[in-house]
Amino acid sequence: MSEHIIAIIMGIVEGLTEFLPVSSTGHLILTGELLNFTSEKAKTFEIVIQLGSICAVIVLYFKRLLSLFTFKKNGLNLLHIIVAMIPAVILGLLFHDFIKDVLFSYKTVAITLVLGGILMIYAEKKKHPVTSENLDQITYKQAFGIGLFQCLALFPGFSRSGATIAGGILLGTNHKTAAEFSFLVAVPMMIAASGLDLIKSADTLSANDTGLFLTGFITAFIVAMMAIVFFLKLLAKVKLTPFAIYRFVLAIAVWALLF
Repeated sequence: MSEHIIAIIMGIVEGLTEFLPVSSTGHLILTGELLNFTSEKAKTFEIVIQLGSICAVIVLYFKRLLSLFTFKKNGLNLLHIIVAMIPAVILGLLFHDFIKDVLFSYKTVAITLVLGGILMIYAEKKKHPVTSENLDQITYKQAFGIGLFQCLALFPGFSRSGATIAGGILLGTNHKTAAEFSFLVAVPMMIAASGLDLIKSADTLSANDTGLFLTGFITAFIVAMMAIVFFLKLLAKVKLTPFAIYRFVLAIAVWALLF
């Protein structure tokens, strides 16, 4: 199979799973193994296509992202995003090498897929009054709390969107608001994390790989745009439990195929 076909497949997988609460990391690891695409270049490639997915959020939520800088008296602003970022940024900087060197394993992913699914089911089952029905009703306390839940995503396979959406629901936001806040927080978080990884992986980059990386980037961008719109509509109907069940199935698949 040619590398460009692999790039398209990986881009589709990344775009479909990055913002769904199913763990893009778990899917990329599984897909990479099945396609025998596991080299150092493959790891750098995964970073690049993540940026493609992030660009999809920037395009879809461009006006909302710009509005964050207005610092309205009432409503979501940049400070909410910063408050939500603080916990994961601190822990990520402190434990970046440990996470990459020790936690990035198939075993970790298989376990965290299950744990993340349990959290999502718990969030759905627990009685919680909704106090924030849209983004402009999110409080700084809720933003910080969601940021604490985001720290769970430092464990590969837990799913950043799964942790933050479940956390948002437990803290009093409705499903749509939790998901959209998760998308917005993802922009600076993933740009920073991907940028750091790219700097550390610079020696694996080559001009000959430009076509490969561009193919994956564009594919992830297009698919992520469609996936975000579809996910918000689906989430309103089925909530989180079906995604949790899917995670359990994926964990079994990871365990069966890679151990």
